[in-house]
Amino acid sequence: MKGTLPAATVERLPRYLRCLEMLAPSRVTISSKELARLSNLNAAGVRKDLSYLGSFGMRGVGYHVDELAARIRRTLGMTEDRTVVVIGIGNLGSALANYGGFGNRGFRIVGLYDADPAKVGRKAGGITIRPIERLAKDAETTDIAVGIIATPAKAAQGVAALLSEAGVPSILNFAPTVLNVPDGIHLRQVDVATELQILGFYMAGRNRTGGASHPDDPG
Repeated sequence: MKGTLPAATVERLPRYLRCLEMLAPSRVTISSKELARLSNLNAAGVRKDLSYLGSFGMRGVGYHVDELAARIRRTLGMTEDRTVVVIGIGNLGSALANYGGFGNRGFRIVGLYDADPAKVGRKAGGITIRPIERLAKDAETTDIAVGIIATPAKAAQGVAALLSEAGVPSILNFAPTVLNVPDGIHLRQVDVATELQILGFYMAGRNRTGGASHPDDPG
């Protein structure tokens, strides 16, 4: 890989990969201009992002689709098997447990946990729900790579602490609250309400100006 990838580039790579996967199986090459159009970005930004993956594009031809997709997958760690646990098996947690698309992205759900005794012992996605108190003990024998928090906001910080103490290095938080985690823990926040508010800002701007700007467009 060429240098250290900027965070913004890392966040765009899954979008590029999604676009590549939507192409016809017979497609051999793709230009930066077309990939930019499909991903709703500009060609200069796409070329800069992909330059971090090494020198493999050909002038006048573009990128070999299979090679580009493979490089993105390797960069994102999708060729590895990373184990995941979900804490909070309500509507969202159950949906995540039943989602079948994690496997081909390099992630495998190995544990479901909840604080509600009425849910313990039930199954979601073929996995038995365990009491949250079991998490630390299970982490001693299972190398957990990612903990997904799908609890109510008031419980999320406590769950984050449990995950940190259990040695789980990465946390994906769906609870609508700001979490504090120790240094060295990778934390990502998925907050639908916040995203809707951001959309509201751009919609208001469109109403004011009669046009629209895209927050992901680098220019």
